[in-house]
Order: sequence, then structure tokens, then C-alpha cells
Amino acid sequence: MRRENTNQTAPELTGGFGPISACIGVRGQADRRRQISWRRRLVRLQLFPDCAGEYCFPAGGSGIGLEMGPLALALLFWAALSAARALVYFREQFMDGVKWQDRWMNSQYKSDYGKFRLTAGKFYGDAVRDKGLQTSENSKFYAISSRFKPFSNKGKSLVIQYTVKHEQKIDCGGGYIKIFSSNLDQKNMSGDSQYYIMFGPDICGSETKKVHVILNYKSKPHPMKKRIRCKVDGFTHLYTLILRPDQTYEVKIDNEIIESGNLEDDWNFLPPRKINDPTAKKPKDWDDVPQIDDPNDVKPEDWDEPEYILDTSAEKPEDWDNATNGEWQPPMIKNPLYRGEWKPRKIDNPNYKGVWPCPQIENPNYSPDFNIYSYENISIIGLDLWQVRAGTIFDNFLITDDEQYAEDFGDDTWGETKDPEEKMNIKQTEEEKKRERAKEEKRFRERFNRKVEKQKESGKTKLNRITVKKEEL
Repeated sequence: MRRENTNQTAPELTGGFGPISACIGVRGQADRRRQISWRRRLVRLQLFPDCAGEYCFPAGGSGIGLEMGPLALALLFWAALSAARALVYFREQFMDGVKWQDRWMNSQYKSDYGKFRLTAGKFYGDAVRDKGLQTSENSKFYAISSRFKPFSNKGKSLVIQYTVKHEQKIDCGGGYIKIFSSNLDQKNMSGDSQYYIMFGPDICGSETKKVHVILNYKSKPHPMKKRIRCKVDGFTHLYTLILRPDQTYEVKIDNEIIESGNLEDDWNFLPPRKINDPTAKKPKDWDDVPQIDDPNDVKPEDWDEPEYILDTSAEKPEDWDNATNGEWQPPMIKNPLYRGEWKPRKIDNPNYKGVWPCPQIENPNYSPDFNIYSYENISIIGLDLWQVRAGTIFDNFLITDDEQYAEDFGDDTWGETKDPEEKMNIKQTEEEKKRERAKEEKRFRERFNRKVEKQKESGKTKLNRITVKKEEL
């Protein structure tokens, strides 16, 4: 039976190369899928053309070694060794029905939080494998979390991955997750709860369609400086965040790298390494004005006109009393000939040298921190978000230290069901269009029949009127 929410390791080797069956032994569906994935890689290298990408190792023994060259054996051993080193801290696929409720806790911080339900949605690639947590109530806050064994990612990569589907074509709402430390009070989790990492898509209107990557550093959240656009097509998408001990990161969508770089460069965690030299002064002859007034430009003679003039069309009111109101004066109006203050046109400055580059010096306030990427007591994953239009489905949660394991897991979950999901949606859309056309045709026939009946009734009435007139005549 598949285990949930526990630290898990992939199959370990018994030592050396043999027996080969030890390298490919199956312990759980995910491990088997990972081994199949490695087998597919070897097939792509044309090391095993007879298998056509399927899992076709012998059930036991090391007989396949006779058919494998040294390179194939080395690749297979490396693949199995990599799998053995993978640590899976958390994995949730909701494959056991209602038992997910034992692992996930709803926050009680508010009494009117929205409810989650387990469903594959209106369209899917697999009715069972695509089941996930779906928001079910419009215009609600949602708060739910799941706890696992605490761990630290110090000295190791941290890979956070999950799938999200906005099948309702969300107009405003979050699709992100949060990672918390072990001291979070799950019953009181809220938007004010301090988190380690916030990652995932956020959509609101036509302007906000981005992927959040907010990292906590020294108890303060720091948003990413770069902007990443999220997917908005209503299908399931795979989101992956990777933090590495060398202070680099990657953001992947659908197992493709969308953004990457260095944590120190793309977040404002630390003061800048270098600053402008406060003692440096710009040379007096340095001209940094890009444009100047054209000395040959002359103001037109008819330019000067007053901004306001007397309204000559105004007439003195008949009841105007000079003794009481003073001598009457016509009001002032905007002068249509007024063109404002004259300014000579601009031309490029022939002496322009550009912006003066101030010399840089080492920032005395800068101190490197090589542990920005690491967090202690990582222990809770949560959904804390707001949605105007509900219907988002979260699934295939994974937290591991192995980038390749995460990629394979994504291929074997999202990768296997994405195409059937799109086909089902296309089929449903076509069927819905047919139903709409049938309804429209029915409405048209009904309107046409009513019109014909009215015309018949109108014809009978007209005939009756003609008959009456003849009788009267």
C-alpha cells in the first residue's frame, strides 16, 4: 500500500553491481515508475531497442547483464544509485478516497472558510489519478494544511512541486501553496501566519497573472524581483521550485525551465555588494544633458498673446446697480490664440557624454550569507488563499531533495494525463456546442411557428372584417 506524508527513500542497492535485480527491485508504484523512466532513457539512447520503452527487465537474477555493454551497465547502475539517494519528504496524490481528511487539517481561524472537496473535476485524463482538492465555494477564503516529519534542506536541494488546474477559468484568486515550519498552529493558520516559502500562480483581472516565489529571510518575506507569467488556459499544469545549496534556483512549469538564476541577485535579501563611492565627484566638464535648446530657434513675432481676454459679447445686466456693485466690467475668457510660454525646440547635445559612471567601492554593510537557501524544521504544506470564482484543483504534491525524481514524478503523473484531459475537454466543448446549436434551432423553430400562427390568425381576422363590411353594404 502506498504510504503518505512520511519521509521515504527510493530502493537501495544491496552493494556492487549485483544482483541486477536488486538495482531494479520495485518498492511502491512511484519507485517502479521512476525505474521505468530510467529504462526509457536508456531506450532513447538505443541501448535496449527491443523493449520499446517498456519495463522489461527480468524478474530476478542478473541475466540481462549478458545482453548489456559496459556503458549500459554503468548507466543503469548510476540511475539506480541516483534513485536510491532520493529523499521524499512529502507526497500526496489523494489515491485513497476519504482518508485524505485524516492527513489534512482545516483551519478554524475563521468560521466561514470555504470547503474543499475531492474530485477530478469536469474534465480529466484519469478519473482516479486526477482527483485532487478542489475549492467549492465562490468568494471565500480557504485554509487547509498537512503535516509531515520535520527536516532541514541544509546542504541539499529542496524541490517543491504540485499540479493546479483552474478549470473554472478563474478571474481572481490564488493557486499557490505555502511551506511552514513545524511550530505552525494548523488550527489557527491564516494569512498572517509566517511561512518559509510561498510559491505558485496568482490571477486577478487582466493585469495580475504571475507566479509567486516569495522566500522568507530573517523573518521577513521577500518577493522575487523577476516577473514570471503563469498559465491561464484552464488545464492542469505542473509547477516546480528548486532551491540549491549553491544559492541557485529554478522555476519550472510543465517540466520546462521558465526562470533561473542566483538567489542573491534576484531577491533583495542582502545589501548590494558594491555601492557608489561617496567621495567621488563628477568632473566639471562632464556634460550629461542629452538635449539642449536650439540656439538658432527664434520666437515667432505673433507668439505673445494674453492668456485671458475680455468677453466682448457679454452685455451688462439690466438690473446692474453701479452704486451697489460698482462699475460693470465684462468678464474675462480664455484667449483662443494663447499658446503658452514660448520655448525653443530641443536638439541633441553635441557635447553629451552620457550618464557619469560613478566609481564603485565595496559596500562596508555587505556581508555574504551562504545559507539563504536553507530552512530548518520544514514540516507543513498549506493552501491559504482567496478565490472569487471557485473550482481550482490541487494535486500531486511532492517535496523531495532530488530534482530528477521530481521530474520523473511529474512525467508519470501530470505527463501521463495531460493529453487525455485536453481531449476530454475538446470533446465536451464540441458536445456543448452541439447542444447549444440544437437549443438555438429549437428556439428558432418555436419563434417561426409562433409567427406563422400569428399570421394565420391575422389572416382570419382580416377575412372576417371583409365579410362584415360586405354584409353591411
